[in-house]
Amino acid sequence: MVYLNDDIAQLDWQAALPLLSEQRRQQVLRFKYELGRKTCAGAYLLLCEALRKEYHITERPVFEYGEHGKPFIKGHPEIYFNISHCREAVACVTSSRPVGIDVESIRSYRESLVNYTMNEKEVEQIKQAERPDVEFIRLWTRKEAVLKLTGEGLTNDLKRVLTGSEQIETTVNMEKNYVWSVVFA
Repeated sequence: MVYLNDDIAQLDWQAALPLLSEQRRQQVLRFKYELGRKTCAGAYLLLCEALRKEYHITERPVFEYGEHGKPFIKGHPEIYFNISHCREAVACVTSSRPVGIDVESIRSYRESLVNYTMNEKEVEQIKQAERPDVEFIRLWTRKEAVLKLTGEGLTNDLKRVLTGSEQIETTVNMEKNYVWSVVFA
């Protein structure tokens, strides 16, 4: 199930601190700017909501990390989750199988970044789109969701991430200026 909060401006990160695990509180406080603190706290609160609703877990989750840094919930290897955030939104997904999610702000892009991250077909798709900036972010979130599913992160050849066989759901929210994609194993 996907959980999304795109009202980050209303999140009171200081009031949220007592609701976080000590581990997450420390992570929130490492952010220099308020936006980072809000999004870090907000993504964790979405995970807590998901765990309560779907698994009846009320304790604050503590993370452990896999080989490539992908987090998992200590004591609950049967629960897969992934979180993401950008300036406009935080997102969380939980599942009984591996899952990845990415949310990104719609913003301008550099052609050099497109050429570095996209294959020829994707570059053409971006160039022909009515809104190339949106198409780039749409493809980017799809790639990052797949890499977060596997736990590999941005270490792979980004041009070869999407094979066409993935079952990826993508949502573009033009009104709030973000795109999110989710993929399940």
